[in-house]
Amino acid sequence: MPEISTNKRINDFLATEGKLLINNEWRAALSGKTFVTPNPATGQTLATVADAQAEDVDLAVAAARKAYQGEWSTLTPSQRSRVLWRVADLIEEHADALAELESLDNGKPKLQAQFVDVAVSADVFRYMAGWCTKLEGNTLTLSTPYAPGAMFHAYTLREPLGVVGLIIPWNFPLMMCAWKLAPALACGNTAVLKPAEQTPLAALYLGELLVEAGLPAGVVNILTGHGETAGAPLAAHDDVDKISFTGSTEVGKLIVNAARGNLKKVTLELGGKAPNIIFADADVPAAIEGAANAIFFNQGQVCCAGSRLYVEAPIYDEVIAGVSAIAGAIKVGDGREADTVMGPLVSAEQLARVSGFVSGGIADGATASAGGERIAGGGFFYQPTVLTSTRPDMEVVREEIFGPVVVADRFESVADIVGTANDSIYGLSAGLWTKDVSKAHRVAKQLQAGTVWINCFNVLDASLPFGGYKQSGWGREFGHEVLDAYTQTKSVVAMI
Repeated sequence: MPEISTNKRINDFLATEGKLLINNEWRAALSGKTFVTPNPATGQTLATVADAQAEDVDLAVAAARKAYQGEWSTLTPSQRSRVLWRVADLIEEHADALAELESLDNGKPKLQAQFVDVAVSADVFRYMAGWCTKLEGNTLTLSTPYAPGAMFHAYTLREPLGVVGLIIPWNFPLMMCAWKLAPALACGNTAVLKPAEQTPLAALYLGELLVEAGLPAGVVNILTGHGETAGAPLAAHDDVDKISFTGSTEVGKLIVNAARGNLKKVTLELGGKAPNIIFADADVPAAIEGAANAIFFNQGQVCCAGSRLYVEAPIYDEVIAGVSAIAGAIKVGDGREADTVMGPLVSAEQLARVSGFVSGGIADGATASAGGERIAGGGFFYQPTVLTSTRPDMEVVREEIFGPVVVADRFESVADIVGTANDSIYGLSAGLWTKDVSKAHRVAKQLQAGTVWINCFNVLDASLPFGGYKQSGWGREFGHEVLDAYTQTKSVVAMI
């Protein structure tokens, strides 16, 4: 394979025939099967990776179980914390390589990958490292009406679940690894991680760093493969105690069904169709820029993207003209080029999906005030697109497109827009723009969304819970609430 990067470590990494990480050993899939992952900017083969099957899942789960019952369980919380902190240090030391790998495998701009994906990943490991020593219970002194005169000393323990299966999406490959691995490990669990088949490389590179950081054998096992042949067996495995999945709502429902065999715990962070509401009293230039960033960041491949834009009637034309102008000026290209603002979509399949939605919307009566077509040439590029003249019943308005496509409509009053914004099966996020602080908080309270941004968008932090209402998922990532997703509470009662 010809050299792709000026970074020798990346070239060596890409040239290595794909392996699975099981018990801190790199090994081929038992079947010997592999598949190729393409560079979305060119469509050409980037690397060959192992294609895990059910028998590989069995090996990885067994290794995780052994580690959970063995060395990992003997480490003190402080020792676990130091390992996670070391992982964060290594992520930062390899920031340039990880950012380029993310750009090559996912298509996103390298600068974005470095200053968002890589930086956030390191921060999440550090934040969760701090929780290792703070998993506390409570103590109680009890007397009960059915045992007069008897006294009991009671306390609670917060304990890990055991072996957790982590299934992550392709839009933020490295960051999603951190979102799930860091809290799972901080709580004392062991893990089997399955990255998306479209973007497996960041997880494998991270696997090398986890071993280098001193993570005991079997604590984290990484299986590249497809959803049907690796993800499904992992979700259904009777020796897996919990599944955490981020991805589409459709697949999330399949995960729930697969997990019912042993009633394993399940958390889901699923799709979204976020309303982004601009009131006439907003700072209009800031709202225009914010609306554009809300949908075109990461090529629109963001579960919480502001994909439904609602603008109060007096400023509708101004806002649409402004967002459309930004869309038309965005430099779309290879993510490794310094001036690229938006890279390609992740795959040919995703390009076809986005193209289908837009052409369907236009056939239904929508108008493209910007974009609306794929970009000719190699790679999976699509124009930043603004669709107007939309109706609430249109598929392009109701379904998650997961691309750089925003649908826009006007509204007349607060009462009208709250009902319209909530008219969705999703409830992951929402945004609103206004200078009226009271109105902002009143509307935020009425919106059915796990996160509401006021005069900003896509602001996330490791300390802030993130998750959805309705069919956008179960449970929360981040903050102290994520600890509930990876622990269980035991009550202990002793007569005194």
